[in-house]
Amino acid sequence: MSRNLEGKCVVLGITGGIAAYKMADTARLLVKQGAEVHVVMTENAAKFITPLTFETLTNQRCVVDTFARDFQYDVAHVSLAKAADLILIAPATANVIAKLAHGIADDMLTTVVLAARCGKLIAPAMNTAMLENPVTQENLSALRRYGFEVIEPSAGLLACGDVGNGKLPPPEDLLDHVLRRLARNQTLAGARVTVTAGPTQEALDPVRFLTNHSSGKMGYAIAREAMLRGAEVTLISGPVSLTPPAFVKTVRVISAGDMLSAVQNALPETDILIKAAAVADYRPASAASDKMKKKDSELTLPLARTADILGWVAENRHPGLFVCGFSMETRDLLANSRKKLEGKKLDMIAANDLRTEGAGFGTDTNAVTLLTPDGAQELPLMSKADVSAALLDAIEARRA
Repeated sequence: MSRNLEGKCVVLGITGGIAAYKMADTARLLVKQGAEVHVVMTENAAKFITPLTFETLTNQRCVVDTFARDFQYDVAHVSLAKAADLILIAPATANVIAKLAHGIADDMLTTVVLAARCGKLIAPAMNTAMLENPVTQENLSALRRYGFEVIEPSAGLLACGDVGNGKLPPPEDLLDHVLRRLARNQTLAGARVTVTAGPTQEALDPVRFLTNHSSGKMGYAIAREAMLRGAEVTLISGPVSLTPPAFVKTVRVISAGDMLSAVQNALPETDILIKAAAVADYRPASAASDKMKKKDSELTLPLARTADILGWVAENRHPGLFVCGFSMETRDLLANSRKKLEGKKLDMIAANDLRTEGAGFGTDTNAVTLLTPDGAQELPLMSKADVSAALLDAIEARRA
């Protein structure tokens, strides 16, 4: 796992809701990402899960009492507030939400939050009726006005037996919120990035289709990296089994024609287009309406060309648009890729050789050469997350 939070200090505020026990996993995930995690609990939270649990997971003193005399900081609430790069309050009870909305600082957690100038995330978790009460909603609106980011609760079966909104989101979701705020410098803030990913499927009949081995991992990694850098990301995805990255608008498509339509819709609001999808070059000339029956004789399938998405983009690109394509070859990698770069009027193309071990379909690694009209940058075999970072670094440098 990448240590995306190395050198960052996260204060984890835990209040007295039943979901407090779930925060052990969140603390563990933050530590695995390299964060220095300081846990501040309310006294009621300590009745659901012990401070010792968090001290073991974080290797830091867990603070409950505002006036503890054996704590390492001179003025604990001020020192913690100054040290924090981000505060995450989860679960946040209606009581603590009300205190924070009105500036009440009567325990260690509310005092630290009031003294902090860093970003603040708050994740309400409570009974549905309490959450939907106009008083709670007004308090949450006040916190938004004060700069808090409210993490919306999930819906489902609650501890009280009710079904509705009010569940604390899973630890992985909470981690994604922290990563979006801290993992990268926001070098793409304000940029609109569209990424295509995965294969397309071209129907032969209601049962069969033509496709390829693309897993979509490269495109999904690029979309996630762009999101972490602050971009507004649209991911146009062919049929894959991957979970889309958080905070990314996902448009699902099936065929090359579908993908062309999605790109056409997204392009006017796109600053950077990265075409990482493995789009089928051919489709059956016609798709049978019923399942084609097996016969003793050989079957010949007439094929027709699919839509040329990059060709359409080349003819319809607007000023300022940066277009990066992908090329996968089995021979003459650089020559064939440069031909595509020039023919499609691309600003950059990421070329990779299917025969390179670790760089084929479905792997978690890749080795690419970034070609531009005036040069080439060869990247060694690395994780697709690292390739995504290098690719976006190169795009940012070209756009500067």
